[in-house]
Amino acid sequence: MSVASVLASLNGLSLPHAAARLAAAEVPVFPCVPGAKNPLLKPDEENPKSRPGGFRMATTNARQVAAWWRRWPSANIGVPTGTTSGVDVVDVDRKPGGDGFVAFERARRAGLLPGWLGVVRSASGGAHFYLPADPDRPQRSWQAAKAHVDFRGDGGYIIVPPSVIVVGEHRKGYELIAPATGKIAPVDAAALRDFLDPRPEPAVHRVSGPIRSGDAQRLAAWVAMRAEGERNRGLFWASCRLAEAGLSLPEMVDVLAPAGERAGLPPREVETTIRSAYRSVHVQPAVSTAGQGDASRRVPRLAGQVLS
Repeated sequence: MSVASVLASLNGLSLPHAAARLAAAEVPVFPCVPGAKNPLLKPDEENPKSRPGGFRMATTNARQVAAWWRRWPSANIGVPTGTTSGVDVVDVDRKPGGDGFVAFERARRAGLLPGWLGVVRSASGGAHFYLPADPDRPQRSWQAAKAHVDFRGDGGYIIVPPSVIVVGEHRKGYELIAPATGKIAPVDAAALRDFLDPRPEPAVHRVSGPIRSGDAQRLAAWVAMRAEGERNRGLFWASCRLAEAGLSLPEMVDVLAPAGERAGLPPREVETTIRSAYRSVHVQPAVSTAGQGDASRRVPRLAGQVLS
């Protein structure tokens, strides 16, 4: 049973029973503070590998889940997003400071969100659109603050029904409000972010012609310094520069993979991004002819926590 289908069976259940049903459906869960979104499980500061805390302790183990909710029967239910649970979520906020449904609708009309597995109304009055995660293409979480839209993939989590958030004197619950609809497929999170929050191309270390080892190392150092939200796009851009300069795919991996991992990207995602950049450069036809100079080439762009 998928996350989306099991969500439909949670209406009317208590929090302990809902957590148990999710775990029985192979959806990993973890307890969050009653009436809030932050995790109850704290990391072991002396040995975080043995007890990482938060969503990293999510489990489908029925005995563990039952023990957690015996201890905290009013705990909200958290579910990690991305390849761990098999779902990514697009979070659309609706707050006094802005309405994300405007940008969401533009993205839908542009074909970036053709369908979803289900829709959950969030405590803020916004909505969580559940989409299948691509197991072969992990996608990191990001925020498009100006558009009031967030994406929760690998490294993120969501609060699920029938959890309740307390705001002042008001209790606001999460509830499934719409079933699956449209052509359901994994969302291209990078393309969605570029659409919602376009950013200028990086303007550093332009490399042309035969590349020197120093140029490659400077590119690698630049990639290693990228912050979350810019790591994928930076790695993709640097990979394109090396591919255009004539490096082979193994040479590109040798130079950029350690830098991508130092920036915090998973090894599998690093290799996927480098391979994608290599292909994008080498499948493009030549666009310049003798006497006409070099025409600029369009390089595909690639970009790239609790939901309200």
